[in-house]
Amino acid sequence: MLLYVLGVLIVVVGLAVSIGLHEIGHLIPAKRFGVKVGQWMIGFGPTLWSRKFGETEYGVKAIPLGGFISMAGMFPPSKVKDGAVARAGHLRDELELDLVEGDMHDISEDAALVRPASTARAVKPKMDSTGFFNVLVQDARDSSAQTIAPGAEDRVFYKLTFWKRIIIMLGGPVMNLLIAVVLYTIVLCGFGIPVASTTIGSVSQCIASSTTQTTCSETDETAPAAAAGIKPGDVFVSIDGTAISSWDQAVQIIRKSAGTALAVIVKRDGENVALSLTPKLTERPVTDPSTRAVITDANGKTETQDVGFVGIGYATEIQQQPVTAVLPAVGSNISSVAKVIFTLPQRLVQVGQAAFGGQKRDPNGPISVLGVGRLAGEITTINSIPILQRISADIQIIAGLNIALFVFNLIPLLPLDGGHVLGAIWEALRRRLAKLFKRPDPGPVDMAKLVPLTLVIVAILGASSALLIYADIVNPVTFQ
Repeated sequence: MLLYVLGVLIVVVGLAVSIGLHEIGHLIPAKRFGVKVGQWMIGFGPTLWSRKFGETEYGVKAIPLGGFISMAGMFPPSKVKDGAVARAGHLRDELELDLVEGDMHDISEDAALVRPASTARAVKPKMDSTGFFNVLVQDARDSSAQTIAPGAEDRVFYKLTFWKRIIIMLGGPVMNLLIAVVLYTIVLCGFGIPVASTTIGSVSQCIASSTTQTTCSETDETAPAAAAGIKPGDVFVSIDGTAISSWDQAVQIIRKSAGTALAVIVKRDGENVALSLTPKLTERPVTDPSTRAVITDANGKTETQDVGFVGIGYATEIQQQPVTAVLPAVGSNISSVAKVIFTLPQRLVQVGQAAFGGQKRDPNGPISVLGVGRLAGEITTINSIPILQRISADIQIIAGLNIALFVFNLIPLLPLDGGHVLGAIWEALRRRLAKLFKRPDPGPVDMAKLVPLTLVIVAILGASSALLIYADIVNPVTFQ
């Protein structure tokens, strides 16, 4: 139980640190470019702990489902040609002041009569539209305006050049990518990973009549390796005169030698033993060269091929990898996460079927943070795996989470970082086209207009997270 809790804590702490560093990735360039940052927070909701350093409050909130920094002036004010909005804002401030003081003033030709505070009701200026979405947009602008301190009107996000805004918004995902690279370096170059060795790990006693068969019957033909006297623990030295340096090399020779007697030398108990091995032509599943997973066709049927077969399996050994293996491993993980995101609607349907219909969960499909923590705890309790490799697996999980944060935040939709990047790029294109055709500068893109769409996306993400959490409770992905 303690080991299980330890595994969960490793992932929880690792995720919290990753989120905090993601926000640091935004914070550092924002401050470097002069933007006023009011808050740096891990989590949402009520604040559990905070401390202010300089002008920024750093803290932890109660709901650990992300993090944020509060930058001044995320949205530009609305543009009205006659300046009515500016006058209306000034008028509203004066009205609020009068209400507090309980005075009666004839403020200006734009002002309404204000009664004492106990009975007063200010008449607000008429807006172009009072629709629900317009209220959301204006509330977003008002909230953004409230972050701008007097005298710091130029220290705002929306006034930055487009490339500075892109750097700020990409700072978070890039930080997650760097974390993943560091963690993969620790795992691959420090701990090492299990790889196929030239040692034989298992020997089948018979040739199975189907891929689902697990035991031998009296009518089953003896497997060629067992008939040749090969035993688990034997180490390939040479096959048919070719020195064997890798398992894949041995497999390639065996697969293309069906019906041909091969002179095999194995090392057993420190001595070389000569054997004769004749692979049998048989239909075997096609496997992926990199993952060794069984490949299926478009209909989900296992693909097969006719090859030489002897009935042996490899034993793994831990090998430290060169540093050149790090970036390809990170790239492969990025590709896998991207594929999951591109097919997310379909995969969420499959998760729903597994959660409510009892179907088997796809181990390569989406999973919630709860499910990740559960997997980490399960891995930590497997006594058959050395403790260092269990720790390595948990570190690899945290690396994978950072890759997921990197890819997910690049989606060009608000409130994700990619949405702000797309807005900055669109603004640059608009201004470039206006300059090209000698038109007036259109000014900053009003991202506040996308707030209603943002709320819809947040609702979808929330519903998806709730589905994944439920599925990870009732029908979780397991390691074994």
